[in-house]
Amino acid sequence: MWEYTDKVKDHFLNPRNVGIIEDADGVGEVGSIACGDALTFYFKLDENGKIKDATFQTFGCASAIASSSALTEMVKGMTLEGAQKITNEDIADYLGGLPKEKMHCSVMGRDALEKAIGCYLHEPEKKVEGEIVCECFGVTDREIERVVRENQLATIDDVTDYVKAGGGCTNCHDRIQEIIDEILGNERPVRKKVPALTNLQKIKLIEESIEREINPTLKKDAGRLELIDVDGNRVLVRLGGSCAACAKSSVTLKHYVESRLRELVSPDLVVEEVQ
Repeated sequence: MWEYTDKVKDHFLNPRNVGIIEDADGVGEVGSIACGDALTFYFKLDENGKIKDATFQTFGCASAIASSSALTEMVKGMTLEGAQKITNEDIADYLGGLPKEKMHCSVMGRDALEKAIGCYLHEPEKKVEGEIVCECFGVTDREIERVVRENQLATIDDVTDYVKAGGGCTNCHDRIQEIIDEILGNERPVRKKVPALTNLQKIKLIEESIEREINPTLKKDAGRLELIDVDGNRVLVRLGGSCAACAKSSVTLKHYVESRLRELVSPDLVVEEVQ
């Protein structure tokens, strides 16, 4: 589905420094298995205050594993002051780049490193600051503001790629756009009214989009998508092939299938899986 650099493939297939450091000086945990990605990062200092060892345990995709593995290699030999300067872009650059849809994996690595350093410095656990914008993934306005500023993000899709916000039910899209506009100083555009599609036109366009745009991509991972029915703006589908048994099928449906159909057909579509 995505193109990976040789270095990403190497760190995914041959991850470095996997495991636990029992007497770690710093430990940082981020993410959650329920949201599809979770990472625990450990480090140990030498007598000179430099990181002599770093390991990780992660639950996630190829990019999550590769980003975590790369981070453990990057920090070795660094002082904590130097490690604190590592950004998510540094992690992605170390790997020769990540697909934009997978940049949240590098953000997760940076966040785990920050938490581990905070643990060593005995800093109190930071309370969640700001208001929750994305209920599906528990992302706050402060987190969105940070990634927008640090990575010069300009669209809702960009924000979703970096912190997952907006990748679920989409109820938060207007608020995410407001945050982007506030930071970039944009005037909110007036949406042009687009002539409504008839139900037959909508079904035909959805069918064409699935066959022309979506299934060729899913086929690369031995998966496929079957259109079952269209009920107003509800698109009922069934995943087949490798996608049917994938633990992340819900993420594929929302983050890829629904996003593409909204882009190609109508922004009001909601994709639902039927068995």
